Amino acid sequence: MAVIGELIKKVIDLTGFITGDSDPLKEQREILLTLLEKAKLTAFGKAYHFKEILESENIIAAFQQNVPVHDYDKMNADWWHYLLEGHQNVTWPGGQKYFALSSGTTSNSKHIPVTDDMLDAIRKSGTNEIMNLSAFNLPAEFFEKQILMLGSSTNLIEKDDHLEGEISGISASNIPGWFGGYYKPGREIADIKDWDERVKAIAEQAADWDIGCLSGIPAWIELMLKEIIKKHKLKNIHEIWPNLQVYTTGGVAFDPYRKSLEKLFAHPLIYIDTYLASEGFIAIQNRPETSSMALFTNSGIFFEFVPMEGDNIDEDGMVKPNAEIFSLEDAAEDVNYCLLISTVSGAWRYMIGDTVMITDKSRAEIKITGRTKHYLNVVGEQLSVNQMNDALRVLEKEYDVVMTEFITAAIHKNEEFILKWYISSDKFPDLIKVSESLDNALQISNKNYKVARGKALKGIEVVLIPETVFHKWSEETKKLGGQVKIPRVMKEEDFIEFETYVSQKS
Repeated sequence: MAVIGELIKKVIDLTGFITGDSDPLKEQREILLTLLEKAKLTAFGKAYHFKEILESENIIAAFQQNVPVHDYDKMNADWWHYLLEGHQNVTWPGGQKYFALSSGTTSNSKHIPVTDDMLDAIRKSGTNEIMNLSAFNLPAEFFEKQILMLGSSTNLIEKDDHLEGEISGISASNIPGWFGGYYKPGREIADIKDWDERVKAIAEQAADWDIGCLSGIPAWIELMLKEIIKKHKLKNIHEIWPNLQVYTTGGVAFDPYRKSLEKLFAHPLIYIDTYLASEGFIAIQNRPETSSMALFTNSGIFFEFVPMEGDNIDEDGMVKPNAEIFSLEDAAEDVNYCLLISTVSGAWRYMIGDTVMITDKSRAEIKITGRTKHYLNVVGEQLSVNQMNDALRVLEKEYDVVMTEFITAAIHKNEEFILKWYISSDKFPDLIKVSESLDNALQISNKNYKVARGKALKGIEVVLIPETVFHKWSEETKKLGGQVKIPRVMKEEDFIEFETYVSQKS
């Protein structure tokens, strides 16, 4: 009998029972109060009159009236650059030990502050993640197995007065001591800066580990598993890790990768979605009967929601000055929102760059629907990344192919707009037929797209390329692994550059 596993499982079950149900709306009101109280004497708090806001009858309304919406560029230009110069008490009390480097798509290079309070919040959320495992009815033996976290390097960049790295590397370098015995690949391998070398080292030692859970972005998990299978001449990953039962995914939609990943398993895993961004640990799936994720409403982050409509969002995906903005308390279910966060790292009404939909308000559950700059609306088509992903699932079924990556853009052809796609595929059916099928699927799922196709959007073209081309492009223009994501929607000029790269590699 797995005695230790039984003990851990009972502790988790008991802790979950004691914790009971929370009140997300009450927690959000308390979080905003705590944020404002703690930051009221910072430069930011003084500039935006946090003391006066705290004395208001309606603190949320006063906060929204007094503090403007920020994207990264505005936050950095007005405030965060002082932190990089060594100043303290700028947007959050104290100085700055860590900066998360983001290679996301909303800005070319980001230095996002990660305070001690944020690290505490991430650890708290991580503990909640473990406690939530009780809901998935896992056997006691699972709780004795190891967890392989494939993130960015824990070998952080040393500057004069702070350390820099991707958030997954910063988080892994600060894991609690009790978790060290379960964590793989371990600090020695995790410190390797080069992603390819790190994966090779993981493959070398894979046979010595008893992995029960994987964690990481799907594209890079898949590449790692393929390297291990190749190294050890396996049919599937369960030949070396027979106790692998859980995959905590995150960062991007999982469904595009499910079909190709499951080819590497002897049987499907339990999939648990997570939402860890450079700005904080946002949400986690805590119920097996839904794929939605519950926001961490009591862990250092106050959430706001901007409807993704023309009156609120401009053509560059930015929130307009007079946009309609809701707290969780006033937001509605089944509406596509741009997400704003205020955090214990001193981000205030900050555009994280993601779009979400509230699926269950009483549980504060959401689904990620895309990125604000991956929301395609050049000629009124109003396509979200989720709708694009769903359309590709139709193609996979119709043509018996696997499609994981894609990039699309509305571009000019013969002085008119067309929608052009580059899609990864393991097979290469007729492009005209694939284009017609994709066009039909999008028209069925999105009435705005259907209207646009009858007006300004004059056609659709698909180019199928190997998945490796996307990975090579990412490696050469961004990098591999960690929190790096393939952009889904590009502006025309960027798309033409990508197209040139593809033609050179063909």
